[in-house]
Amino acid sequence: MSSAEAGDVFHRARGRTLDAFSSEKEREWKGPFYFIQGADPQFGLMKAWSTGDCDNGGDEWGQEMRLTEQAVEAINKLNPKPKFFVLCGDLIHAMPGTPWRKEQTKDLQQVLKAVDQDIPLVLVSGNHDLGNVPTAETVEEFCQTWGDDYFSFWVGGVLFLVLNSQFFYDASKCPALKQAQDHWLDQQLSIAQQKRCQHAIVFQHIPLFLQSIDEDDDYFNLTKAVRKELADKLTGAGIRAVFSGHYHRNAGGTYQDLDMVVSSAIGCQLGRDTHGLRVVVITAEKVVHRYYSLEELSKRGIDEDLKELMKE
Repeated sequence: MSSAEAGDVFHRARGRTLDAFSSEKEREWKGPFYFIQGADPQFGLMKAWSTGDCDNGGDEWGQEMRLTEQAVEAINKLNPKPKFFVLCGDLIHAMPGTPWRKEQTKDLQQVLKAVDQDIPLVLVSGNHDLGNVPTAETVEEFCQTWGDDYFSFWVGGVLFLVLNSQFFYDASKCPALKQAQDHWLDQQLSIAQQKRCQHAIVFQHIPLFLQSIDEDDDYFNLTKAVRKELADKLTGAGIRAVFSGHYHRNAGGTYQDLDMVVSSAIGCQLGRDTHGLRVVVITAEKVVHRYYSLEELSKRGIDEDLKELMKE
């Protein structure tokens, strides 16, 4: 499937915003709502992980296709419908310039075609989508295929910011692009800081931290210096939560008033969690979230206590 065909299937972010939402209409708080967060469908990782060859494996992704189809079916059954479905990066496993990338992309786009037309898709870039050390070329490829790598949008009075976390990890080959995102982020945070939104929430692939702001540097978090600077910038602007993936396990913690939420994968599990999705309810006062296995969400739907929050 070409990027043009993909554009016919789902609204891609363009011009640093998501045209599925009319920003003027959506800037006003209209009452509680919810969205669905998923992460790391990562077509190809399950085979690569099972063979112990994460760099060159990944020539099969039938399991991930079935799991992502199951996720889409579960989301489509929900009533009321979520306002949107965000995928927090590592859409596919094959890195830029490696075998199977085109095929994995085509198959994921085919699966995502089935998402209910009334549930916009929000797509976040991960390290496998851009490369661990992104370049101008890999960022451009992502933007052409999936939409902008960073952007903002409004839903029901809440400001959502989608960030390219690879720029925080290693922007040595594209410093100008990182600088542009930094400048843009400062502008967006000034809106949040002026309290012009009910809440402000961030989506990015790599978590700031897994459990604590002071934890050691790890493959799965941002370095201490980077995370602390970014966390202070976000909390200073009143950001309520950051939702991430990357860890393939559920984790998270708090820093000041910021909730760092790390969700496990739709695809390959690296811990004891189940393939799943997170339901996130936004009320006037708080952001409440709960992780469901795909089977639970499909069979039970959303728990009654979360539904009650949406009636407030």
